[in-house]
Amino acid sequence: MNADSLDGRLLFAIPKKGRLHEKCLSILSGADIQFRRHHRLDVCLVLNHNIALVFLPASDIPSFVGKGNVDLGITGHDVILEAEMQNHVTEALRLGFGKCALQVQVPEASSIKTVEDLAGKRVVTSFEVLSAEYFGKLDEKFNLSGDQKTRIEYVGGSVEAACALGLADGIVDLVESGDTMRAAGLHAIATLLESEAVLIKSTVPKHPELAPLIDLVTSRIAGVIAAGKYVVCQYNIPRDKLPAATRVTPGRRAPTISPLEDEKWVGVSSMVEKNKIAVIMDELVKIGAEDILIFNLDNCRV
Repeated sequence: MNADSLDGRLLFAIPKKGRLHEKCLSILSGADIQFRRHHRLDVCLVLNHNIALVFLPASDIPSFVGKGNVDLGITGHDVILEAEMQNHVTEALRLGFGKCALQVQVPEASSIKTVEDLAGKRVVTSFEVLSAEYFGKLDEKFNLSGDQKTRIEYVGGSVEAACALGLADGIVDLVESGDTMRAAGLHAIATLLESEAVLIKSTVPKHPELAPLIDLVTSRIAGVIAAGKYVVCQYNIPRDKLPAATRVTPGRRAPTISPLEDEKWVGVSSMVEKNKIAVIMDELVKIGAEDILIFNLDNCRV
């Protein structure tokens, strides 16, 4: 595939591997972005839209979107800050998956109990920029200069092994479940930031003619994310108890309220967060709702 075949197409960067890759493929499928990626090729054309998918390391995507010709991308919020691309890209959507925390970690048996104890010592990380900024402020606070400053060293992988192998007194690394951290005998003593996957676009549009397609893709992905987060709750409620019920189920914008043949009752349909549905149903029963039904969403537009 040559550069000419990409001319006029929206370029959409997807993480080629790692913790975000599989979920991104699921989102593309839900958004009806159809493609066939040939083995070992990192660029493929979408079959039903004027889009080319570009599979890149997640850490490179902010730079390609912010300074290159790529129009859209999915990466981590933490990666944008580490690449110092926050002024060059706009977070169009927070996607609600890939959630993690960038944390300072030290051995559980260590005498280091706070980040202040770690100031002036050795820190290993693959997040040099964010770590240097964080510990730079600590060094200033304690007037550390020259050889006294906290030493930040970069490693590309196996960061959690750095303390046990004598390379560091503490590390800065991403924590998802915390299983790897605990297995390495580490515990967190501070959090630099919370992160999740985000859909990004260039702050300065490169191809204004592609704006409608960018908006379409963004809308479809927002619908896929909402369908995974929400369910439809439908129930009947006495009209005089409607205000109390709609406080429990306010919907994303507002609930849909329909009259019934019995004038003393109304039907209500509302989107509610999936992880809260059991509690919401209990509350509706207490208020007096009946015939409470829950419908899962395959897709939607929000």
